[in-house]
Amino acid sequence: MILVVGDVVDDIGVLPLEPVAPRSDTRAQIRMTPGGSAANTAAWLGFLGSDTRFFGKVGNDGVQRHGAALREHQVEPRLVADPLLPTATIVLTLDDEADRTMYVDRAANGTLTSADLPEDLWDGVDWLHLTGYTFFDPQTRDVAIELIAEAKRRGAGVSVDPSTTAFLREVTPEAFAAWTHGVDLLVPNLDEARLLVGATGPFVDFDTLTSMYPHVVVTLGSMGAAYVAGSAREQVAAPRVQVVDTTGAGDAFTAGFLASWLETKDPRAALTGGIGAASRCVQQRGARP
Repeated sequence: MILVVGDVVDDIGVLPLEPVAPRSDTRAQIRMTPGGSAANTAAWLGFLGSDTRFFGKVGNDGVQRHGAALREHQVEPRLVADPLLPTATIVLTLDDEADRTMYVDRAANGTLTSADLPEDLWDGVDWLHLTGYTFFDPQTRDVAIELIAEAKRRGAGVSVDPSTTAFLREVTPEAFAAWTHGVDLLVPNLDEARLLVGATGPFVDFDTLTSMYPHVVVTLGSMGAAYVAGSAREQVAAPRVQVVDTTGAGDAFTAGFLASWLETKDPRAALTGGIGAASRCVQQRGARP
């Protein structure tokens, strides 16, 4: 079973239907959908047939609502409610290229503590997946580090998606590398990978990356994705698709990769699985299947 721990969010997507009129009204399509990088990854994992459990923290209003959204994709939800704060919210504005700018209120996500973790959370778990947001928030960082240590103690594998260049730069790549020591698989995008190795040009030093983590998968947007481990190198190109919304594409890729890789240990097949899930995600509004 794959255990995913981290953010669960109410995504409010704003798609302007005309040029934005500053300080006035702009017609737009606005939708609220379930989101959160970790919860999105769990939803795609469940959708793709992987035995998946998700743990996160929501407001009182979110336990049933987000639990039902996860169960819809065959994920076992383990949600706890913060008695005071609401469920986290992200407002996403989409531009003409279908890319997004995000405004984040972590709310209940930021109050997750080790005391919230139930004793039976690890039952049957052989893989743990975390996202960068749990590390970047000082209030939840210790939980993430403790989860990695517990996974290692139990002999479970661990993967981490750094998730955001803005927060990675803020805390420094060196600190992030220290917090994620012992992780088996890192899944950064190209910009995150460049930050981690201190690249100043367009290329990434894969040798440095694999000295930090045993397995690394770098997503390359429209160019596909690459797998590196020691001297092993694999790259798979992405198909040309009509991009509607890039929200959740990285989460879908991670799920598609993990679903295949944990079953077959075939990097090329796993890259293909990840690209397939991401391609499906970007052709629709919202971050979930």
